[in-house]
Amino acid sequence: MSTYIVAGLGNPGPTYQWTRHNAGFLFLDRLAHLENISISKKAFSGFSGEWECAGNRLILLKPQTFMNLSGKSVMQALQFHKVPISNLIVIHDELDLPFGSVRFKQGGGHGGHNGLRSIMETIGKEFYRLRIGIGKSPYGDTTDHVLGRIPPEQMEVLSRVLDGGREMLEVMLKEGLPKSMSLYHNKNFLEG
Repeated sequence: MSTYIVAGLGNPGPTYQWTRHNAGFLFLDRLAHLENISISKKAFSGFSGEWECAGNRLILLKPQTFMNLSGKSVMQALQFHKVPISNLIVIHDELDLPFGSVRFKQGGGHGGHNGLRSIMETIGKEFYRLRIGIGKSPYGDTTDHVLGRIPPEQMEVLSRVLDGGREMLEVMLKEGLPKSMSLYHNKNFLEG
């Protein structure tokens, strides 16, 4: 049985709960709801829980350090569980993907994402990323867009998008990254 750290990125507190930047938290909240698991144990400067999937032990982590210090929390979890960076899966919002798209990636740059930047500066960049598309702002203001609340029409279908991400995660754990990437490469989960 392999152990993975699955870190969903977001900012703590009710002000940020339903913002686009909290896609990682929302993903883990949805997973916890569907699998009837709790991510409430205080650990690693955040909240953690456990889930078993495809014969793997997954340590689910919601850092409570604020986005730009996410690396601190992730590093604590990796060190405590003696998990290599290659078994880290980070779930985050992605401006370069339209809403409805979810993509896996390994390695790469941070693209201006402060949570990813913090993790990369702390531990390196050869980890898996499950990128949840939030699209770019039509008005060009990235900060307001990223920290803005998810609009009602997207909230209505958000669970479908998050469930798609969960499906991708399960395929990746069972059959590997290439299979998960090829199966979902052009999929938009809004199209059913």
